[in-house]
Amino acid sequence: FYIGEVEGERIAATQTVNERRATLIRLSRQANLPVLTRHFDGSIRYCSICKCIKPDRAHHCSVCEKCVLRYDHHCPCCISYGNYKFFILFLGWALIFCLYVSATSLEYFILAWQSMSNTEKNEHSSISRSGKFHLLFLFFIAIVFGVSVSSLFFYHLFLIEKNRTTVESHRAPVFANVPNKDGFDLGWKQNIQEIFGSNLFQALIPIYTTRGDGVRYQINSMLLEDLQEQSRNPTRDVVLPLDTPANLLNNDRNHLLSGNTNRK
Repeated sequence: FYIGEVEGERIAATQTVNERRATLIRLSRQANLPVLTRHFDGSIRYCSICKCIKPDRAHHCSVCEKCVLRYDHHCPCCISYGNYKFFILFLGWALIFCLYVSATSLEYFILAWQSMSNTEKNEHSSISRSGKFHLLFLFFIAIVFGVSVSSLFFYHLFLIEKNRTTVESHRAPVFANVPNKDGFDLGWKQNIQEIFGSNLFQALIPIYTTRGDGVRYQINSMLLEDLQEQSRNPTRDVVLPLDTPANLLNNDRNHLLSGNTNRK
């Protein structure tokens, strides 16, 4: 995916969109890169900062200053292919904890609230004034955090069910000049297994079970048939990559997964 300084300068020197598009297609064909998504102008997606042809679903993070595989968002680090499952598990277990705290403190919250509103009960209450404040604060914080976490958690469950990232939900990936939000949708079951794997127990614990290599993704059958038909039309600039040997992709893939931002 990394094209080097020489080719990067050639791309920077291109004068027109068509010239740039032709150069990027030539480079991707030479390396037989597995890229199906395109820029909105129809050219292969390229990062001029990292000097690399972007793998499908990868985006440049301006905070980390590098291209990131299956980029979702940055908060406070990049949530992406390598840690997306752990982010979802964090939200899920955080929501369960908030629900547990809310449920176990509800009874004492009601007692503290009633005693504070009733002077006679307040005088004979076994809970100190500071203890009542702590109970009220604990309950409200658990509710507020529970609502916040649940909204984020269920939104990302929706994205997983549709096999989208946050970026793709706001800006649909482009295939052969046509945006398609459902391009990577393989059906809800396969979509979930792509993130969590097929083992239910392993899916619920923080071990790595995400499928794939981060650079190659299946697309749904209807889109694949359409792209195959267009690739046979010489008037259409559609190229379907052949199966690229994994060892040819590993170096660039590992670099995209690493924290190193300097590549010669």
